[in-house]
Amino acid sequence: MISKFEVAYFTASCDMEETNAKFAKSLELDYPILSDPTGETAKAYGVLMPVGKMAKRWTLYVGKDGKILKIDKEVKAKSAGADLGKSLEELGVGKK
Repeated sequence: MISKFEVAYFTASCDMEETNAKFAKSLELDYPILSDPTGETAKAYGVLMPVGKMAKRWTLYVGKDGKILKIDKEVKAKSAGADLGKSLEELGVGKK
């Protein structure tokens, strides 16, 4: 699947896998929601909120080598798609 695309995308949540699967199905998403019920991964990326078990709504752009290229800490629902496209263009992703 990834070989067809220049970009792989997904979301991640501290909710249980079953909760995320139901949510993804209800929205008819075409991408996966990864589950991090322990919050360990969210903590490692610095996105775990100090109270409760929730992650900040940040977008992390990760290169093929696993290095973080950019972090968008100001994600806005109304412009998220356009902002994502602009960031990918700025990073030169998808350009041949």
